[in-house]
Amino acid sequence: MPELPDILGYMEALQPRVLDEPLKRIRIATPFLLRTADPAPAEMEGRVVRELRRIGKRITFGLEGDYWAVIHLMIAGRLHWRPVDAKLAGRQNLASFDFPGGSLVLTEAGTKRRAALHLFRDEASLGSLDPGGIDVFAADLASFRAALTAVNHTLKRALTDPHIVSGIGNAYSDEILHAAQLSPIAQTHKLKEAEWERLFHATKATLGLWVERFRAEARHAFPEKVTAFRKGMAAHGRYGQPCPVCGEKIQRIRYADNETNYCARCQTGGKVLADRGLSRLLGADWPRSLEDLEVLRKR
Repeated sequence: MPELPDILGYMEALQPRVLDEPLKRIRIATPFLLRTADPAPAEMEGRVVRELRRIGKRITFGLEGDYWAVIHLMIAGRLHWRPVDAKLAGRQNLASFDFPGGSLVLTEAGTKRRAALHLFRDEASLGSLDPGGIDVFAADLASFRAALTAVNHTLKRALTDPHIVSGIGNAYSDEILHAAQLSPIAQTHKLKEAEWERLFHATKATLGLWVERFRAEARHAFPEKVTAFRKGMAAHGRYGQPCPVCGEKIQRIRYADNETNYCARCQTGGKVLADRGLSRLLGADWPRSLEDLEVLRKR
């Protein structure tokens, strides 16, 4: 799922292409995309885009007359800048937003249709889509800590909960926790003062690094290969590969369609965290440490 750095990268690329330009037409190829009944897409057409705004992991277009269009890409949705009046052939093409200089095409891979488009008549309606998580870049250490300790969660869950923190998902939470040298299953109510400081600074620094990297790329070309697995990441998507800090192999916890990647040496004091499926299968044979894991691999 595109997260805060990816969304800001898209917005960087969109600004020179759509800001102060009229939205000529909205073409919707699947009825499942549009999640609101009023206003109709035709009412948005011809209106000039006055503002681009991020709401969590959503991209919001503010049009003249206080009309708003909100795109949520979910897991597999992506945006593409195509020639004027690009055709919407193929199952993956869900919608096109046509501008004088080109068409912004929304695609979604796979068969599940999760991407969403909401249309509103006034700015006040946008609040219904805002989960309310804090903006990390606007927060200080005290407000960051207060938000994450309102309820006792694991750090992984707290960072990825949109009601707690805005815009962070599976990929960047892995990177943040690796940079902070903290376990993904550490409880927010048990963190020490020094650990809170590490987490806060790692969150800002990690997101800031990737935001600037994506913005720089977007200034040269429209982002066409937005993925959760990026070259240069330290932990996410690097299971079995060496940690760039200590050289130990990156471990993982798998659950449902997601996985958490971490370095046992840097983040958990050498402890291998239980994988729900595999640890249940192995039972007492589940390796509790890197040393136990190495013995298991040699059998």
